[in-house]
Order: sequence, then structure tokens, then C-alpha cells
Amino acid sequence: MTETVTLGDDLTVRAIGFGAMALTPVYGEVDDAESLATLNRALDLGVTFLDTADVYGGGANERLIAELLATRRDEVTLATKFGIAGNPTDPDAGAPTFRGDAAYVRQSVDASLGRLRTDVVDLYYMHRRDLTVPIEETVGAMAELVTAGKVRYLGLSEVTADELRAAVAVHPIAAVQSEWSIWSRDVERQVVPAAAELGVGFVPYSPLGQGFLTGTVTSAADLGGSDFRHNLPRFSSDALDANLAVVEVVRAVADEREATPAQIALAWLRYRADELGVASVPIPGTRRAARVEENFDSLDVALSDGQLARLDSAAAAVSGDRFADLTFVSAGRE
Repeated sequence: MTETVTLGDDLTVRAIGFGAMALTPVYGEVDDAESLATLNRALDLGVTFLDTADVYGGGANERLIAELLATRRDEVTLATKFGIAGNPTDPDAGAPTFRGDAAYVRQSVDASLGRLRTDVVDLYYMHRRDLTVPIEETVGAMAELVTAGKVRYLGLSEVTADELRAAVAVHPIAAVQSEWSIWSRDVERQVVPAAAELGVGFVPYSPLGQGFLTGTVTSAADLGGSDFRHNLPRFSSDALDANLAVVEVVRAVADEREATPAQIALAWLRYRADELGVASVPIPGTRRAARVEENFDSLDVALSDGQLARLDSAAAAVSGDRFADLTFVSAGRE
């Protein structure tokens, strides 16, 4: 399948991407050989829009991606990010800090290019807002990277509608990246409509709901101390049962469509983006090649109006915010 989506600023990518954070030890230990096999299988299928960040694994994720780029760079639309200092998935690391000053932007891109062993990043995101720096300064520095040929397109992660409008006034923005799924719909209130209005694409991360559809969490007892989800409100003892009930609705629809729950969640997101008029490409992550194939095949899954209504109704029952500290995401500043 060669279906593509044109995001903002005429950036055209395949209709489903790959979130490489899953290839860092977030949900447990990882094997680099298996990770590279998964990445190569993704490219073989046509899943060529790869998303990483300088903070993932303290740069280790970019170095892993570099191994793939060494032989297949021309096949990849490469996205990486800057702006988070620290490890937000480590509950023992303390609160992360953010930087968006011009000097840090220039420093960060050079460091990423070195780890990735490439001379250009296709899509460069501001990972989080540094509220001490005007967004115009941050985006202005990013725009200089386009002029210098180090970056092709610009993106923003977890921004509000107002922040997006201010950024677009400085330089075209190809994509906003934020969490968006059946379990996480706060972005539908303001930033998704703003992106649609401004012609900016949307790249949903965690489109499978912070791992609700991985099958690894069926009760609070499944969350070990090394699993960062134990610190997310939707996995708290007060919210988990309600959110697992949503999984059952997704599974029921999956049985009706002879699809998997993950495919249903991705199909729902595709329909929802169409309804809101925004060009959207989700970036589900996984360690296993079989999961890449499963996610890719979601592009062939159709949903009826009745099934969409049931999924929307289930989504209304989701309990808990998506982060304990909402200032970490756009929902805390809307």
C-alpha cells in the first residue's frame, strides 16, 4: 500500500508512521538487534515516517536509528525533537526541564545530526514549550536551521492553539505532535481545530492509549515499579477499571470487523481526523515486527457509523488526566 498524507507546508508522508520511543527501555529491556529488525521491516512495508527524539534513551535512540540510516537513509522521512532536558519516563529522575532559547536550538540540532550520522533532519520538532522563552524566538531559531539546510520542515509538540498561531506567523509549521487517542481527546477542543484552520498536519503519539491495547495491563497489579505508566493518572487504582472497560468496547468492535483492537483504535483515529478536517498521521510504536504489520493493516479497516458512535460513547467514559502534571502537555495551558 502506498497511501500518503500531506501534512502542513506540503510535507507528504506515508499514512502511518513509527514512534521509536518504544525501542528504548520504557516498558522493560530492549534488544538492539530485534529493534533494527523491526525498523527494517517497517521500511519494507512502507512505514517510512520514523519519529525519534534526542531525549529518548539519552541519545541512544538516535544512535540506533543511525544504524538504519547508514544503509536506507533515502527511504526514510526522519523526525527528531529537542527541548526536554532529563528523562520524563523515569519516575526517579525528577521533573524534566525545558529549553527553547536560540542557542540551545542550534546546539541541539548539531548534536542530533551527529548521533544520527546524517546531514539533514526532515522534520524537526520543538518537543515541549519553554515558557521562559517566547515561542517566536524558538521558532525563529528553528527557521534558521531550514535556511542553513540542516532541517527541511518544522514541527511543534504539545502546543496550544494560540502557541501554534504565533509559531505559524514566524514560519510554516508542517505538523503538531500530541497525544490523541480514544483515551485522550483533549486536543480536539482547541489545537486540532486550529491545525485544521491553519493547514497544519497532526501527528498523534500514543494512538493506542498509553499502552492500554498492548495486553500487558489488566489490573493495577500488572504495573511494576519499572513501568512508567504507574505514574500516569489513567493507570491509577481510581481510574484503571473505567479505562479498561473502554478496552472491552474496542475489542467488541474488533471482533465484529475481524480486526485487532489496535487496528480499531487506529481506524477510529483516522475517521476522527477526517471528521475534524485535519491531515493526520499516527505514529504507534512497538518493538516487534509483527506489530508493525498489524498497525499498517489498520489502513484497510472500515468502521460503520454505529461502531464509531459506540467507540465515541466509550471514550466519554475515560477517567483521569493523561499526565499527573498537566503543565507538561498542552492541556495544562489551554
